[in-house]
Amino acid sequence: METLVLVHEVDDVDHWLASPTREEYFGPLGITTRTFRDPSGSNRVALIVETPDIATWEAALQGDAAAAAMKTDGVRPDTIAPFVEA
Repeated sequence: METLVLVHEVDDVDHWLASPTREEYFGPLGITTRTFRDPSGSNRVALIVETPDIATWEAALQGDAAAAAMKTDGVRPDTIAPFVEA
C-alpha cells in the first residue's frame, strides 16, 4: 500500500465531508480515504489516501468519471497539492 496526503480547496466543506462520492468512486479500486478540514474555517481540506499503488491512484484521477466525481464534490482541481510518503 502507498500513502498520500492531498490538500485542496472545495466549494462547500460540509457538502464535501458528507458526500458519499469518494467511497463510491475509490472504494471499488481498493482506495480508502480519511478526511480533514481546516479548523480556521477556510475552504481548504485534506485527505489521507491509502492506495494499492501509485499507478492505481494516478489512473483513478484520469477521465470523465474522475472529473464528474470532483465536480459533484465541489473539488477545485487546480488547487490539488499531493504529497507522497517519504
